[in-house]
Amino acid sequence: MKKRALISVSDKTGIVELAKSLVQLEFEVVSTGGTYTLLKENGVEAIGISDVTGFPEVLGGRVKTLHPAVHGGLLAIRSNPDHVNTLEELGIKPIDLVVVNLYPFQAVIEKPDCTFEDAIENIDIGGPTMVRASAKNHKFVTILVDPTDYQQVLEELKSGEVTRETREALAAKAFRHTAAYDALISSYLTKDEFPEKLTLTYNKKQELRYGENPHQSAVLYQEPIPNNGILNAKQIHGKELSYNNIGDADAALEMVKEFSKPACVAIKHMNPCGVAIGENTLAAYEGAYKADPVSIFGGIVSFNREVDVECAKKMLEIFLEVIIAPSYSQEALQVLTKKKNLRLLIADTTCKSSGNQLTSVGGGLLLQEEDTGVINPETLTVPTKRKPTKEEMEMAQFAWTVVKYVKSNAIVVAKDNRTLGIGPGQTNRVGAARIALEVAGEEAKEAVLASDAFFPMPDTVEEAARAGVSVIIQPGGSLKDDLSIAACDEHNIAMIFTGMRHFRH
Repeated sequence: MKKRALISVSDKTGIVELAKSLVQLEFEVVSTGGTYTLLKENGVEAIGISDVTGFPEVLGGRVKTLHPAVHGGLLAIRSNPDHVNTLEELGIKPIDLVVVNLYPFQAVIEKPDCTFEDAIENIDIGGPTMVRASAKNHKFVTILVDPTDYQQVLEELKSGEVTRETREALAAKAFRHTAAYDALISSYLTKDEFPEKLTLTYNKKQELRYGENPHQSAVLYQEPIPNNGILNAKQIHGKELSYNNIGDADAALEMVKEFSKPACVAIKHMNPCGVAIGENTLAAYEGAYKADPVSIFGGIVSFNREVDVECAKKMLEIFLEVIIAPSYSQEALQVLTKKKNLRLLIADTTCKSSGNQLTSVGGGLLLQEEDTGVINPETLTVPTKRKPTKEEMEMAQFAWTVVKYVKSNAIVVAKDNRTLGIGPGQTNRVGAARIALEVAGEEAKEAVLASDAFFPMPDTVEEAARAGVSVIIQPGGSLKDDLSIAACDEHNIAMIFTGMRHFRH
């Protein structure tokens, strides 16, 4: 008795060639809808699904394979005499090979004019049912959901039969296929930001050389529907991005999006080491470089304007890992591409990435909204006797924007449209302040100091006063705010309360 293959695919890549090969291997091919039409048009001998079920495709194609003649042939245990007898009594022929991929739900919902009704109609029912039934019974049935697997299966069939190991691997892949499909649909339909069950799906984008360290293996996965994040950037030059490059590049890109004026952000180990705004990219880069010439070496820089040749020449004076910008002039590219390993990325810097933030913990995930909090200048309060000037207030808001992206506890010192010193990731706030003020040095005089959280004690104010800081911006809300306010008044420092904290772990 001829073996039977059931073919029903939305992605028709390589399907005609596969079907012709199966016929040559003496398979009987059963097919549905558009796949059946395509096969017949290309001279493939095929049987329509209605000839197997004895029923027409109904409800506009919603029901065509949901029938015992199909699922009995898929689910029967061939080594079970009762199952075999049942098939014979009912005239059901076993199905040995199934080639199915699903309605293009993702492609449909990505269309700008997609309606809710369009999305619903592109939720496949019969396809996943056949895939799951075949995968469950993989001891006897080979399930193919990916055209890249066609050739291997054909080669094994030509040698006799598909091996158990291959059938098991294809079954696991089939369940991943349907799980990812259902996860995408559930995400589309779910309105609750934090549902009782979290269904996520990511596609493997690339294997990385290693993880944070050479002894750690790593892989990059991407959301099915890309957003404006770093993974949607286009690399136009340089060697492959590493695990650490991707994390740093993401931080650099998201931070530079915060600024409307020409800006440059330099990132090292997920923390900014220099940030500046200027009249053009060169001025912004020079400001970011001057903020910390030591730390920027081997770092990643991002811009929110086109990189011109003058800026390119300046950057080539030091070693940088990655440069990110919305575009590059042809002259700039001619300069930058002289360094073959320098990675150059083009990215959209006009729109913030959307979505929640995921953090893995032992046995689970932490999920939170992205920190998109922005202070309203009209709601800022100044509890000190000295009030900031307009220019100081603008610089305070610049420093506050930067400190949002620094690992906590975080302190940023800024002046003249650039950072002077950044104190990241310390276990106490005054320690972070000392680091930032030490890097700033003499330039800290008449500068602004930003803190990502309130001062539990007035010791940070005292450090700022010794360095000559004139303005402090911080959330406020400590039980000992009055002590910090008194210290500011004593040293003639203006202090601004934002009412908003920016912890970053």
